[in-house]
Amino acid sequence: MLFGAHCSGGVKKALDNAVAMGADAVQLFVQSPRTWRFPNHDPDDLARFRDRRAETGIAAAAVHALYLVNLATPDDAMYEKSVETMRATVDAACALEADAVIFHVGSHLGAGFEAGLERVVPALAQVLDRCSETTWLLMENTAGAGGTIGRSLDELVTIFDALSRHARLGVCLDSCHLYASGTDVTHRAALDALLADLDARMGLDRLRALHANDSKAPLGSNRDRHDNIGDGLIGEGLGAFIAHPKLQELPVYLEVPGQDGHGPNAEELEKLRDLHARWQ
Repeated sequence: MLFGAHCSGGVKKALDNAVAMGADAVQLFVQSPRTWRFPNHDPDDLARFRDRRAETGIAAAAVHALYLVNLATPDDAMYEKSVETMRATVDAACALEADAVIFHVGSHLGAGFEAGLERVVPALAQVLDRCSETTWLLMENTAGAGGTIGRSLDELVTIFDALSRHARLGVCLDSCHLYASGTDVTHRAALDALLADLDARMGLDRLRALHANDSKAPLGSNRDRHDNIGDGLIGEGLGAFIAHPKLQELPVYLEVPGQDGHGPNAEELEKLRDLHARWQ
């Protein structure tokens, strides 16, 4: 398993921050997470990222799309901004030669799943056309609050099938989101069932990344509240998730608040590695 984290610093500094905390893999933003404005990346910065990754031996790299993106929204202005941002994000990720762009599908905002699907499918079709053989698009499962899409494997498979099982479309599973949406990731039987279902309907080769996060919110609460490793309600049971035999070839990225509220750090990464070792 490749142990990584979401690191601040963007294209210029995220790799160095990952190396400093002892990570094997890095997840990063390619724009500010607080604004729609997409930067005009200097080609030299993109080239330096590629070179620096080769130098440091960081084995996996993923870009996380802007959280503001909503490909299911009925609002035309929001929809257009979301599609434009996803296109730009994929272009930047391809230039970085990242392994994936991980994204949240969005929310239908009460219009219903079918209405949301009618927005999502054409949006993803044009974004997927910009992916490369190296850089895939990964749908992330959600905690299930409100009208969010992706709360179940059923919803992700529906999108996958509607896009004709596109060759560069896959999945990222988040432990906190699974737990909040009702899958008890602390139980091997629940994970076995989930992965068998995913394998049968999509293929395990479509599962390309994991997010390892503890949860402040209870099982089935539909509340997306990440906690530090071992501090939340998943606790030691997170080991069942990260040590599952069918997940051992994947990169796993931390998205925890950290002890100081500034995100993952070396301490949290070491806790994750220790937990994994105890469950092997």
